[in-house]
Amino acid sequence: MNTLNLASALLPSGWARNVRLELDASGNIAAVTADGRTNGALRIDGAVLPGMPNLHSHAFQRAMAGLTETAGGGAGGGSGGEDSFWSWREVMYRFVARLTPDDLHAIARQLYCEMLEAGFTAVAEFHYLHHDPDGQPYADRAEMSRAVIRAAQETGIGLTLLPVLYVAGGFGGKPAGEGQRRFLNSVDDYLRLVETLAGAHREDPQLRVGIAPHSLRAVPPEALRDAVVGLQGMDPDAPIHIHIAEQTKEVEDCLAWSALRPVDWLLQHAPVGPRWCLVHATHMTTGETTGLAATGAVAGLCPTTEANLGDGVFPLVSFLGASGRFGVGSDSHISVSPVEELRWLEYGQRLVARRRNVAPQGWAGAAGAATGAGLHGRALLGGAQACARPIGAIGQGRRADLVVVDAEHPLLVGREGERLVDSYVFAGNAPLVRDVMVGGEWVVRDGRHRDAERIAAAYRATMKRLAG
Repeated sequence: MNTLNLASALLPSGWARNVRLELDASGNIAAVTADGRTNGALRIDGAVLPGMPNLHSHAFQRAMAGLTETAGGGAGGGSGGEDSFWSWREVMYRFVARLTPDDLHAIARQLYCEMLEAGFTAVAEFHYLHHDPDGQPYADRAEMSRAVIRAAQETGIGLTLLPVLYVAGGFGGKPAGEGQRRFLNSVDDYLRLVETLAGAHREDPQLRVGIAPHSLRAVPPEALRDAVVGLQGMDPDAPIHIHIAEQTKEVEDCLAWSALRPVDWLLQHAPVGPRWCLVHATHMTTGETTGLAATGAVAGLCPTTEANLGDGVFPLVSFLGASGRFGVGSDSHISVSPVEELRWLEYGQRLVARRRNVAPQGWAGAAGAATGAGLHGRALLGGAQACARPIGAIGQGRRADLVVVDAEHPLLVGREGERLVDSYVFAGNAPLVRDVMVGGEWVVRDGRHRDAERIAAAYRATMKRLAG
C-alpha cells in the first residue's frame, strides 16, 4: 500500500489540509483521511486537484493544428467562398489521407504527453481513422486503434477508446466521399472491432471501450439503432458519444431530411441517457436544451475548437439552469489546456451577454459563486461520467489521478481554496501544473513528462516526413 500526505487537496466535500491517501496496487485510492496526521507518509506540497478528463479528442488533428489559418483558397481550404467548418473539413481529409499507423502512434503519443503536462489525466478518444489510404482494412482491422492504445499506455494517460461508426456521407444515407473512405465500416464489421478491443482490455483499469456513432449525417437511423443494441449486448454500461448540432448547416440539413432538428431527432429516436455524451450540441432550441439536460447525458463542450471552426456558442446558462451536465475536450487540439477550455467557455458567454461571471447565473446559489472553481468542478464530474471510468475526484474507489499545482507561482501565491482555482483558470497562460500522477504513478515531474524528449524526437521525425 502506497501512502501520500497532501498538504492541501480538493476533495468532494471541499478543500482540506494534510490529506492522507492510501493507494492500492492497482492505482486506486483505498482510503482518504483528512485529519492532519502524516504518519511518515510522503508529503506532497502544493495544491492538489483531481486530474481533469478530456472528453473529446481526435488525436491525429494535433499534427495539423495551425495549418488551416489561411483565408480563401490557400492552406485554409476555401475555394473562393467563405472559409467555414466545411472548407476546413476538406483540408482535414487531405491531411488524414497520408497517415500511417506509425504516424498516428507518434502523433497521439506527443499529444497525450502534452495533455498530461497540462493537467488532463484521461482522454476519450473519438477515433475514426480505421483503414489504409485506399479505404481497405488492414490485415488487423484494429491496427489504427492499437496505435492509439499504445500511445496511451506509453505516456500513462487514462483512455476511453471510442471507435467511430461512419456509414454515410450525409443525411438520408448519402454516399460517402473519397475523403471519408478511411472511416467507413459496416455495422457488423464495426461491432466486431469494438468487441475485439473491449475483450482484449476488459481487465485494464486504465482503459475503457465504448462506441461513437459519428453523427446523424454519417450514421443512418437503422445503423444507429443496431450499433446501440449491439453495444448493449457487450457492455450495457459502456459510453456512447456522438457529434451533434455543431453547425447551422447541419441543423438545416437535418430539418430537410426529417422535419426535426438534430437534438430533437436524437431525443425522440434513441435511448439517450447518462451513458451518452452529445458533443458540441451548439445549436439547440430552449426545448432541446431542457430536454437534453433532463436525460442526464453529458454535453461535450470544446470551446477552443468551436471558436476556431466558427461553430457558435453553446447555450450554457439555460443548460445549467436545467441541471445539465457538461465536460470539456480539446477536440482538434488547436489548444491543449483544460484551463483554456474552461476560460473560453465562460468568455464566450461574456462576449454574447456583454457582462461578467455569466456561468453562475445558471446554477442555484449563484450569489457569491466562484466562476472558475464552479466550472472546474462541474467539468470534472461531467468528464468522468463521459469517460465511464472512476476518475474526476479524490475519493475512495477512484483512480489516483492527481494534479499538483504550484501554489507558490506568482499567479497563485497567497490564494487558497476557490480563489486559487479561479486564478488557475483565469489568471494567465503560465504553466502552473507541477506534477501529475495517473493511476498511482507519477508521469509528470516539475512540469515535464517522464519521457518527453524521446516522444518529441519521434514526433519531429514524423512531422518532417509528412512535410516532405
